[in-house]
Amino acid sequence: MKRGFYTIMAAQFFSSLADNALLIASIALLLQLEGPAWLTPLLKFFFTVSYVVLAAFVGAFADSMPKGRVMFITNTIKIAGCGLLFLSGYFAIPGADVYWMVLLAYAVVGLGAAAYSPAKYGILTELLPPEQLVVANGWIEGLTVGSIVLGTVLGGALVGQTVSTFLLGFDLPGINTGIDTAPEAAILVIAVVYMIAAGFNLAIPDTGARYPHQERNPIRLVADFAHCFRTLWGDKLGQISLAVTTLFWGAGATLQFIVLKWAEQHLNLPLSQGAMLQGISALGIALGAVVAARMIPLKKALSVLPVGVAMGFGVMLMTGAGWMPFVYLLLIAVGALAGFFVVPMNALLQHRGHVLLSAGHSIAVQNFNENLSILAMLAIYALMIALNLHINVIIVIFGAFVAATMFAVMRWNAANHRANPNLDRQIGEAKH
Repeated sequence: MKRGFYTIMAAQFFSSLADNALLIASIALLLQLEGPAWLTPLLKFFFTVSYVVLAAFVGAFADSMPKGRVMFITNTIKIAGCGLLFLSGYFAIPGADVYWMVLLAYAVVGLGAAAYSPAKYGILTELLPPEQLVVANGWIEGLTVGSIVLGTVLGGALVGQTVSTFLLGFDLPGINTGIDTAPEAAILVIAVVYMIAAGFNLAIPDTGARYPHQERNPIRLVADFAHCFRTLWGDKLGQISLAVTTLFWGAGATLQFIVLKWAEQHLNLPLSQGAMLQGISALGIALGAVVAARMIPLKKALSVLPVGVAMGFGVMLMTGAGWMPFVYLLLIAVGALAGFFVVPMNALLQHRGHVLLSAGHSIAVQNFNENLSILAMLAIYALMIALNLHINVIIVIFGAFVAATMFAVMRWNAANHRANPNLDRQIGEAKH
């Protein structure tokens, strides 16, 4: 791997670490404010909405300047979102519930993340040849999931009693810091982690990739995005990988909240320990990603589709899990299945997007689809919580949906190959 790849990995690690710790801190903030339970999944909803609304614009922004500079600018927006989250109680609109201000502040962090994503993935296709993309994605996804593990653990620790007591007891002589609660202290620590990520962003080398002058007219940008959208969905390889990654990220985001609610209702665990279970599941994803990077070359990416069906059935086993060692093994196994099938699909999608479009534009299309899935699935989950469905019923519905959808994608892929027996030869071809 080129030296710049490891700098990208470090920047991604710390930015993702902060993202995941901030989610736990924000949930703790809502719990402290005693908002209704259905508001918790809306945190992710507000975070994600920018990915969908700005999809037509962030690709052009990512391709308008060196990717490292884009990542620095957008990481700075995340830091600003942390500041707004910390001050959300002070800026509450008269007559409005303060937890809606928390959601709006968290949406600013999502704005930075939406603009950050096309750059962090797009730079891989600029820096590396196609045959290294699966390995690179294995490392990136493994490291990202490692940051999810540590981020959820960090977030849980920061809002837990031991660490929060220490942080709240730390005062500068003669200075009133104004930090009165565990979530406030956690948010400030997380902002420092974002600053570390920004430092690595500045060290990312310029790959030398340059694209034609990027359109600035909003109407033309939307039209250009629509063209890119049709192109990627019209490609027989792109549409399968896009369908799988769209399902995976929607399901993964929802599973985060399902695990927290399951830990609370089924296992009687508090938020800090429920966050640990999220981390264990993410550890499984990292293991699956590393194994996929070693075992599955780009040309064999489509062979992992049946693993997605197995993951759906694995999720349903959660309803019978109560013995903690089995809970840990099950969450690791479900995560490993997820990581094993998504890494080759992600690499295939990046490659087809690079061949057919450009780095930034193809990732923007991917983000639009994946995050539209997140919005839809989180909205459905919030509705099921509002209807007071038992968490085990939600888990069975969720697992059955994942298994059935992945089976439908397998049938779709088989039909594409019957229509074009030489389809697999397109995998790994160079950009024309």
